[in-house]
Amino acid sequence: MVPFGGWDMPLSYPSGTLEEHRACRQDAVVFDVSHLGTVRVHGPGALVALQDTFTNDLRKVAPGRAQYTHLLAEDASVLDDIIVWWVDAETFDVMPNASNTDQVVSALVAASDGAELAVADTTGDRAVLAVQGPHARERLARVSPEAAAVPRFGVARFTWGGRECLVAGTGYTGEDGVECAVPTEVAGDLWRAVTDAGAQPAGLGARDTLRLEAGLPLHGHELGPGISPLNAGLGWVVAWDKGGFPGREALARQREAGVDPVLRGLRAAGRRPPRADQRVVRGGQDVGRVTSGNFSPTLGCGIALALVHPSVAVGDHVAIEARGSELAAEVVGLPFVGPSS
Repeated sequence: MVPFGGWDMPLSYPSGTLEEHRACRQDAVVFDVSHLGTVRVHGPGALVALQDTFTNDLRKVAPGRAQYTHLLAEDASVLDDIIVWWVDAETFDVMPNASNTDQVVSALVAASDGAELAVADTTGDRAVLAVQGPHARERLARVSPEAAAVPRFGVARFTWGGRECLVAGTGYTGEDGVECAVPTEVAGDLWRAVTDAGAQPAGLGARDTLRLEAGLPLHGHELGPGISPLNAGLGWVVAWDKGGFPGREALARQREAGVDPVLRGLRAAGRRPPRADQRVVRGGQDVGRVTSGNFSPTLGCGIALALVHPSVAVGDHVAIEARGSELAAEVVGLPFVGPSS
């Protein structure tokens, strides 16, 4: 167990991070991700408040769908990256990162501007279990066929232990899977049922190596102060034609001036893992820094995400300066590893 965003979280279970990682790529695992926030936004003014707060356009989807989006500072830095679960016409569950819930609540309250809606932090009332892997739905179907049937980026209600629950076809591993939000009093029973059905428990260690192989950003690393959606290669999350949102003007200026730095994937020549904040060098010149690095259990080598000068392109060879020595690496396309199914 380790501290994480104010929570005590499992880093790994007795099988260890490597085995948990492989189980997710080959079969199914279940993560306890209850540290993620849930902000329930409900009322006739809910959609407008979310549209005025976040970068993406919910009109691209509809009730019963989930959408990835960003909350920006006025300088276009990413304050948080978020999944919005659109539960029904006037009900949304906004899912921020572990330590950013209060900030998201404040932004939504400010955007409401007297509109008819309620904004409530419901994080403490539910647990979130993420069942992930190519056989995740098969394992979950033995427990709840309703939950297992939700489509990718769909949102649905299901019943467990006599209580109403929510499920979304989302995750953070690069594999298929779902995330179940259930009342805390029945969460333990659902966990036991899912593991009895064959999903292996997995912790934060495997969650990080899996998301890194999938090229997925982590707030505080690939997203955060001084890093915009454009720097992170996530321009698709910005709906330029929907109207205003915090940070839009600064983001437009950056787009016009040219984005620098940009996010790239680095594949190391050996098993040694790069680490965050190590310098990236090309031809003797400092061209950026590593934002996340680790050993890839699937590829058997070190991999990294790095913010680098835009001239650094796929196919280039660079060096990562690590503890007084250099680690050779190649710039590669993302993701490092595609889904198994």
